[in-house]
Amino acid sequence: MKTGIGNFGIGFRRSGSEWQRDLSRLAKWSVEQGFECLDLGSNADDIITVLAAGLRLGSADLSDWQEMASADAGKRGAALERQTEFILQVTKAAGPTNFFVVMLPEDPQRSRRENFDLMVQGFRPLMPVLEASGSKLVIEGYPGPGALCCTPETLRPFFEAMKSDAAGINFDPSHLLRMRIDPVRFLREFCGRVFHVHAKDTRQFEEDYYEFGTEQPGCFTSPHRWGGTTWRYTIPGAGSADWKSLFEILEREGYAGFVSVELEDENFNGTTEGEQRGLLESARFLSQLA
Repeated sequence: MKTGIGNFGIGFRRSGSEWQRDLSRLAKWSVEQGFECLDLGSNADDIITVLAAGLRLGSADLSDWQEMASADAGKRGAALERQTEFILQVTKAAGPTNFFVVMLPEDPQRSRRENFDLMVQGFRPLMPVLEASGSKLVIEGYPGPGALCCTPETLRPFFEAMKSDAAGINFDPSHLLRMRIDPVRFLREFCGRVFHVHAKDTRQFEEDYYEFGTEQPGCFTSPHRWGGTTWRYTIPGAGSADWKSLFEILEREGYAGFVSVELEDENFNGTTEGEQRGLLESARFLSQLA
């Protein structure tokens, strides 16, 4: 199954849902539905299972994200050793691979500048390991507690500090939209660093911005599941992302990776039938882009 613009293979990110726990069954279902890859966690054995089923690996999660940015040099060193061993295991089985990470600090109470410097110290020694196998670090800009490398302001100096073509981005427009950052402008600037793509969208509720603003949670209401009071994540095409323009940029700039659906949508998540339908509707939307 391919995207309508760019002819990129379509896959999805494995979640913790009960129906996805049996990986052999999940891989079989994925192949039957025409998906081409799965994004997996930090278990090297899972990668072998997926490859044996005839699927490709979209990305594999690094572990110990927070310890890689610890103020304790011993913790950083031990985490680096574990990451190195995992990268070697995965690339031996799968070849050059995208390694997924969110830049969450160990201590979000420290200043952002201090945590940025710790992050640089932790990840810079990983670059030669990735380069040796032709692999990439793909950073997702999920704006969790204290997270860095979510915005252009911290991505630019991070790439400069890494001094490596192995440092890159897992492009997910949903997080940018949530933060009110234009995904099209972002992709025009950073497309050369994009090595993996997540297909997820964000719907924004303009009237609720008047009601709640952006700085405070609601007092008499609950946030959307997979969202807040003024926005929620959706399947691609149900939010405000300009997918046609995004894929045209990816195609023009020579992107050669996969597009993986990350299903986080209150209209689909929660049941096996709903989640399978959400994945298939997402893939259908992507395949019909023109």
